[in-house]
Amino acid sequence: MAGVAGLAPTSAAGLSTPASGLPTPASAVLTTVSGLLSDLLGTGTSVEFARPVVLVAVPIAAVLCWLLVVRPSSAAALDGRSDEGGTGKRGEGRTGERDDEDASSGTRPDAPTRRARFAVFGTRLLVIVCLVVAAAGPTTVTTATTSGDPEVTMLVDQSASMEVNSPVADDLEAGIEDEGVAVDPVAIASGNESRVGDAVLANLRPNGSVLLVSDGQTTGGTSLSRAADVARSVNATVNRVRLTSTRSDARVTVTGPRKASVGVESTFGVRVAGVHGTPTDATVTVSVDGEEVATRSVTDDGSLTVAHNFTSVGPHRMTASLSGANESRNDAFAVNDVYRKTVQVVEQPRVLYVSRGDYAFEGYLRELYDVTRAESIPADLDDYYAVVVHDVAAPDLGNVTALQDHVIGGGGLLVVGGERAYDSGDYGNSRISSLLPVTVGGSSGETSRVALAVDVSGSASSGMRVQKALALDVLNQLGDRNEVGLVAFNRNAYRVANLSSLDTDRGAIERKIRSLQAGGGTRVDAGLAGAAELLGEGGGTVILLSDGRSAPEPALAAADRLADDGVRVVSVGVGNVDQRVLRGVAERTDGSLLLANETNRLRVEFGGESRRYRGEHAVVVDDGHFVTRGVEPTASLPGVNEVSVKDGADLLVATGYGAPALSTWRFGLGRVASVTAYGADGSLGDLRTEPDSLLLSRSVNWAIGDPQRKATGVVAAPDTRVGESATVVYAGENPPGDATLSFSEVAPERYEAKVVPTELGYESALESAYAVNYPAEYAALGTDPALNRSVERTGGRTFGADEASAIASAVRRQATRERRVERPWDWAALLAGLLVFVGEICVRRLRHHRGNGGIP
Repeated sequence: MAGVAGLAPTSAAGLSTPASGLPTPASAVLTTVSGLLSDLLGTGTSVEFARPVVLVAVPIAAVLCWLLVVRPSSAAALDGRSDEGGTGKRGEGRTGERDDEDASSGTRPDAPTRRARFAVFGTRLLVIVCLVVAAAGPTTVTTATTSGDPEVTMLVDQSASMEVNSPVADDLEAGIEDEGVAVDPVAIASGNESRVGDAVLANLRPNGSVLLVSDGQTTGGTSLSRAADVARSVNATVNRVRLTSTRSDARVTVTGPRKASVGVESTFGVRVAGVHGTPTDATVTVSVDGEEVATRSVTDDGSLTVAHNFTSVGPHRMTASLSGANESRNDAFAVNDVYRKTVQVVEQPRVLYVSRGDYAFEGYLRELYDVTRAESIPADLDDYYAVVVHDVAAPDLGNVTALQDHVIGGGGLLVVGGERAYDSGDYGNSRISSLLPVTVGGSSGETSRVALAVDVSGSASSGMRVQKALALDVLNQLGDRNEVGLVAFNRNAYRVANLSSLDTDRGAIERKIRSLQAGGGTRVDAGLAGAAELLGEGGGTVILLSDGRSAPEPALAAADRLADDGVRVVSVGVGNVDQRVLRGVAERTDGSLLLANETNRLRVEFGGESRRYRGEHAVVVDDGHFVTRGVEPTASLPGVNEVSVKDGADLLVATGYGAPALSTWRFGLGRVASVTAYGADGSLGDLRTEPDSLLLSRSVNWAIGDPQRKATGVVAAPDTRVGESATVVYAGENPPGDATLSFSEVAPERYEAKVVPTELGYESALESAYAVNYPAEYAALGTDPALNRSVERTGGRTFGADEASAIASAVRRQATRERRVERPWDWAALLAGLLVFVGEICVRRLRHHRGNGGIP
């Protein structure tokens, strides 16, 4: 091993042998018994025990049996010799030659001989061995090869999205059958409906294989990921054919708020994408209520933003049209060149701003909401959608009971920190603490179990200095309260340091990282298995430092096993990174992929008070939340309130040194957000400037929730697609009298109606409206990445359309399976013990009947 000198690798998979952890005698007995039985059974068969530790009873039983059966014979012999040298009267009162012989030998006429006692010892020990072996659960294990019929079920996708690809199914079917493999073609999906996952499930059979001629675009039913899980459970394989697109197509979509406030500028995103790349020769035109508001050329990445200020309340119709593209694009579908969106514009939500300081944040809120200022919380909060408490000490808060009722009933709350809030404002002893997503008083002191897996393969050798530096940097970001172990891996995994507290062993782990040497090939799966073994049953987190240049299928399969055991993997890319492997490993375990310059995010989860350092700017922890999606903060936040995030809450943003900055959770029917970091002057500082200001406005919007929560009439009419249902919601004492909609009461003063539109355009719903867009079939053309992942998860392959021979060979190979056959033999051990015991009894009775002396 060129990686870590002086260390012995684990087994090939990074796992311990079945006998590991047994006491030494049991391990020796197990090895001996297994070896003898395997020799008797021949090659190809191995012997395993379900409970091998039970075998430790064999040597103990042998000693006890010797003491009880054989040793008394030796004692009796010594006693006889003592009598012989004594009075010489042991035989007195007896007559004849037999008495003289007994007196001279010093033994009783019916006493068992030493040979008989050894015979009893042997039979009793054999009975005990049989019982112990039976209790240990002996099992013979062989590998059986079963060959199935080499037949392939070819699932041919006939949905509309396949029209951009060259048809290959007919030629491929003929080519495979020419190779001697039967093909069962099954047409799946059609028109605008693609239930590909359902089709895979319907055609699976144990140990079989399916061949997908599909782009994997699934518009309903079972997902491909779920179908792959079922396929794995029955040992089936999903293969796919690589498609070639012969036609191009471009599509446009619009994203943005569904509801907006009158007089407040709203921002919308326009996205253009194409099968053969972004059509940069196209133009996007955006109109609102039929009036053009923007015309832009499509950018290289296809992303555009359009801002608009709505001046009146009510429903507004926004339309994005794609036009002017070069005729040579051969655009397959015109239906997805237009996208429609409705925006329900409402009056500015009323917000109560509670503060005793003069902060610029109040002016920022007034630009967006109808703000009322107060120095403390009043008793009546019915008119407000949300309450903002800014740097107010607990004794000055006012009516906290009214605030609790407001939140429980569905209202929003944003608590902004400062020099008179949270820990500095005595929140820990206040009733407001139960409302907050954070606990006042700093770190909770929880301990994380972390296995640091470092790639020391040959591909890392040229950058091993960087590899070590990054490993040390990662270690430096883990707080002292954590337990950390170290595993190095190339083709095998090498345990370098067991789990131990960084509080006492940080220096030792640092020295071991510096001593790592590179060499050998790369097997990420071996590193993951070795790290999982290091963590043991307690689970934890694996921080994987690698370039990811390893076979993807074993690595992803290992990640699936870790996910089943609840182990999360954080992949850290080093050097010339294969992000596909590292991201796949992380995603399968609900982890994340970090590049070398993003490791400061580890401080957020694993940092501690003793490891804090001054970072440059805030860090987004959860980029999937409404508040943080698409935001890359740049604010410097030197001020912070000492808090820790409660269980069940979401930490969204942290300071550069790992302290919570923005956290959220739901309380009752309401929503609560906590801003616990601030600028050097005690205000929100850089958080009030773009892009960081988005975090504040979105936090308030998230806390407000539905700005029509208190309104009556149609309060929800979501946009939909042709053929898909939408739910129109009406709030009022009585159902509306609309002949086109059938409303049913679902709650007091709440009615719903289902609609399934059949035509593109805009539809009216009383005083509201909703858009009807093109079917989902045209929303994402090209091969869905989920299809590739499903093939990988089932051990399948991706074939070219001209690889009929390779497909036939693979089907034959996949039809031949090796399976593990286990046969228990505990019954045989029990039967053998019974036969020996019965045989001993029979022998004893015969000897006694013939007068050959007694047997103990």
